Amino acid sequence: MAFPLPRGITPSEIAFLAEMEMVTVVPRQRLEGLELLGGPVEPLVPPRPSTPREYYPPAWLHPDPLSLILEVESQHQDYKNAFSPPLPLPGQPSIRDNGLAPKARPQYTPDGDRYFPSPPFLPQNTAQMTISSRDPPALPFHWVEIGNMLLEAASDDLVEADQVRRLLKDLREIRLSKMRAGVDALDAAAVGGGGVALTGVGAMEVGEERGFLSGVVDNLRKIGASKEQARREQMAEQRANGGYNGTQDEEEEEDYMEF
Repeated sequence: MAFPLPRGITPSEIAFLAEMEMVTVVPRQRLEGLELLGGPVEPLVPPRPSTPREYYPPAWLHPDPLSLILEVESQHQDYKNAFSPPLPLPGQPSIRDNGLAPKARPQYTPDGDRYFPSPPFLPQNTAQMTISSRDPPALPFHWVEIGNMLLEAASDDLVEADQVRRLLKDLREIRLSKMRAGVDALDAAAVGGGGVALTGVGAMEVGEERGFLSGVVDNLRKIGASKEQARREQMAEQRANGGYNGTQDEEEEEDYMEF
């Protein structure tokens, strides 16, 4: 007997999609240029033996930025029930711009068409020689997948890999608890409340919690349907007893339609 397919995409499929991220490659052997579907690949030339081999991981995959993000997630009152802010989109002001007009930097396709990248296609995982002090550290859209890949394949090139692994685990646990706590907001939405803010949530986090949150929403719909059925039976009983108010029915019907 075959089991039903899980809702949405699986974690392995999300990790496969994370491979679309722009990364910096330091070649270990020579390779001629390639013409691929996504565009041409320049020839790969390994560094000279006399050149010091230095590898620069993504700016956010470092103990200091991760510690700061963890402090914001766990101790900052403004983010008690929210996630740390992601990087600003191209053309949007940063937190430290102080009202200055932002400048969006376009990129170009292999055909020469100009476009402005947006998550998850922002170059957030490329190596950086220097880190800008104007922008606070932020987690990219595929932070879980990229972090696991680099820790598994290139842990020797990371600064304090064990501490980075521990910080990523703590961040994941805290953010997971915040998403589970958002179930209360879904319950409030059934009686006219708001929803759950997912600003700054990563792809793997959404994929892992999709089944849980979908099940909660389905159960809330069933509960709401039983409440609506009980309300309609009560109105029918009032109509039979002569105490039915048509204006009240219209107002309650409008409230139900809004939900």
